[in-house]
Amino acid sequence: MGKDAVPIRAAGVLVFRRTPGHEFLLMRHPDRWDLPKGHLEPGESEQEAALREFEEETGIPREAIRLDPGFRYESRYEVRPRRQPDRWVPKVLAIFLGELIEPHEVHVTEHESYRWWPWPPQASIQKMAIDPLLKAVADYWQEPLRWGESDGEDLHEDRR
Repeated sequence: MGKDAVPIRAAGVLVFRRTPGHEFLLMRHPDRWDLPKGHLEPGESEQEAALREFEEETGIPREAIRLDPGFRYESRYEVRPRRQPDRWVPKVLAIFLGELIEPHEVHVTEHESYRWWPWPPQASIQKMAIDPLLKAVADYWQEPLRWGESDGEDLHEDRR
C-alpha cells in the first residue's frame, strides 16, 4: 500500500433502544456480527452516510434515530477492494452512537438476521471490530465492561 493511497470511507451507527434496560442492535452476516454500515457516497457527510446505511439495512427510518453529538468512534484498517483484489487500500470507518426514539420493527435487507443485545454485553462478541467499539461506548458512558477472557459469542474469525 502506498502512503498516498486515498482511503475508502465508510460510516455506521451503533443503535441502542430502551427496554427495561438498554439493548444495542447488531446485524448477522454468514460469518460474523456487524453493524449497519457502508461507504460514503460523493458529497455525503459521515453522519448522512451512517443514517442512510442504517435505514437501508434495517428498514428503520433515519428520523427514528437520534445521534449523540458527543460520540464518534473511528477504526482504521486495510482492505482489498472488490475491483482491485490484488492490492491493499486503507479504510476509515466512523461509527456514531444512536438511540431509537420511536419503536420500529427491523426489516433485514442485506443480512441473514439481527439481534438486540443486552447492555452491557456479558462476553466478547467480536474482538477486532465490535469489542473495541463497545469498550469505547462504555468509556464514554463511564461504565466499565466486565467480561472475562471467555469469548462465548465469538463464533468466527474477525473479518471486516
